[in-house]
Amino acid sequence: MKGSLIIIGFFIVGVLVGMGDYIPSDLLPKDLNQYVLYTLLLLVGITIGYDKELLRSLRNTNLKILLVPIGTILGTLLGTALIGLFIPEWSITECMAVGSGFGYYSLSSIFISKYKGAALGTIALMSNIMREIFALLATPLLVRWFGKLSPISVAGATSMDTCLPIITQYSGRDFVLIAIAHGIIVDLTVPFLVTFFCSF
Repeated sequence: MKGSLIIIGFFIVGVLVGMGDYIPSDLLPKDLNQYVLYTLLLLVGITIGYDKELLRSLRNTNLKILLVPIGTILGTLLGTALIGLFIPEWSITECMAVGSGFGYYSLSSIFISKYKGAALGTIALMSNIMREIFALLATPLLVRWFGKLSPISVAGATSMDTCLPIITQYSGRDFVLIAIAHGIIVDLTVPFLVTFFCSF
């Protein structure tokens, strides 16, 4: 929760700095977003590759574990496609691009801003932050009403990092590996799915 509030705080400060013209626009490179995006992708790859224990554990895990991220991806895309039917300002594929962030707000919002503009990028940022906050706040109720896998799916990409402590607390330690594997797999789909849906 604290991490999400910090992200929102930085976002608000950034908007205010941009509106106030505190930084001359000629000091910011035109393709700054692209360089930030490349840096994020590099850091994600390093983080996953560096954790040898995690990769070893994933190799020894039953393939049924893949059903959880597949369910998350298909459910999110179906839900955003249905919502897209009721939002005339944005196409169904644009709504699906926003949903394809799966809670990975930093990466998906940069991609969407680059391909579809700042307005949809901002919607993606807020949508994905709200997904994480909902997962953090609703996990006890999700476990009670829908079972121990539900908070993992709701958390999306954040099931392996910011939401992992609360998932562990309410779903149990037996679900830690599932949550981590789920987060990694969903994480890896974000750049591919977001750019795919932005291409329409």
